[in-house]
Amino acid sequence: MKRYRNGEIWDFEHEVAVATNRPVILGLDGGTTSTVCICMPIMPFSEALPDPLPVLARALAGCSNHNSVGETAARETLEQVMADALSKSGSNRSAVRAVCLAVSGVNHPTDQHRILTWLRDIFPSQVKLYVRNDAVAALASGTMGKLHGCVLIAGTGTIAYGFTEDGREARAAGAGPVLGDWGSGYGIAALALTAVIRAHDGRGPHTMLTSTILQTLGLSSADELIGWTYADPSWARIAALVPVVVSCAEAGDEVANKILKEAVQELALSVKAVVQRLGLCGTDGKNYFPLVMVGGVLEANQRWDIGKEVMNFISKDYPGALPIRPKVEPAVGAALLALNEFMKECVQEAYRR
Repeated sequence: MKRYRNGEIWDFEHEVAVATNRPVILGLDGGTTSTVCICMPIMPFSEALPDPLPVLARALAGCSNHNSVGETAARETLEQVMADALSKSGSNRSAVRAVCLAVSGVNHPTDQHRILTWLRDIFPSQVKLYVRNDAVAALASGTMGKLHGCVLIAGTGTIAYGFTEDGREARAAGAGPVLGDWGSGYGIAALALTAVIRAHDGRGPHTMLTSTILQTLGLSSADELIGWTYADPSWARIAALVPVVVSCAEAGDEVANKILKEAVQELALSVKAVVQRLGLCGTDGKNYFPLVMVGGVLEANQRWDIGKEVMNFISKDYPGALPIRPKVEPAVGAALLALNEFMKECVQEAYRR
């Protein structure tokens, strides 16, 4: 274990007495908006997990997507949030048995390898390390650690990710706003801003979005919207306008309704692409599979329920899709993944002896 460039982050290990030698696991969910780390104790292997789950500590930090904030800032965020969770739990790195780091922006084996190499500099050599896309943790939060089925995330960004029981996996969307995360919070809000500019120019129909967005942002004209947008074009800042779009749609605005209907179709198409590639629905299209739905865009509103509309769209083709709203957050799902993988490796090692 090396003392990585941010060695001062771990100074608490020398200053604070460790409360117990109990072994722990860390689960991290790192997204474009925030990063959460959960510290849990190693639990005995059993069919049923305790309810509630024994969470020792929870730590929160900012964005850890390297595509959004850069690799250095992402690493600093991830390391700090892990240190905070261990400090709050009265543990240190010597107590850690496994870490599952599930982060948006992990899209290729090279991403995994780069992060694993960095993690190896932080933790003792015997710690089991797992690096996944944040969508995998979201799936596990709905299936309580089992990798089977499909997850649809629609928050600031969007992605659909699926696993078969034999370990095959597939994904759709999740390529970021430049390459078209249509249906995401950013995608919905960006289309709304575009509609305001088009209406102002005379290239598009009049829309209630104009007055509502300008009032929300404290602007007096659509011309000012251009400066507001490019002053800080961060994904989460733009996506925060989704509730405004929904309220306009609920008030009957045709442009806002069209934007949300297109978002529903895009989100459903992402799920369908994953289901078809993995054959989750079976040969007749009717097999059961869990469909975990996560993210603020999918949360119910008064009348315009995007999640419900997406599910209606999907169930027409795949009646076996079972929608699941997770009862635990994705960081807990990541911790359960770490626990499951750690237990599997322990069993395999025992057989080899």
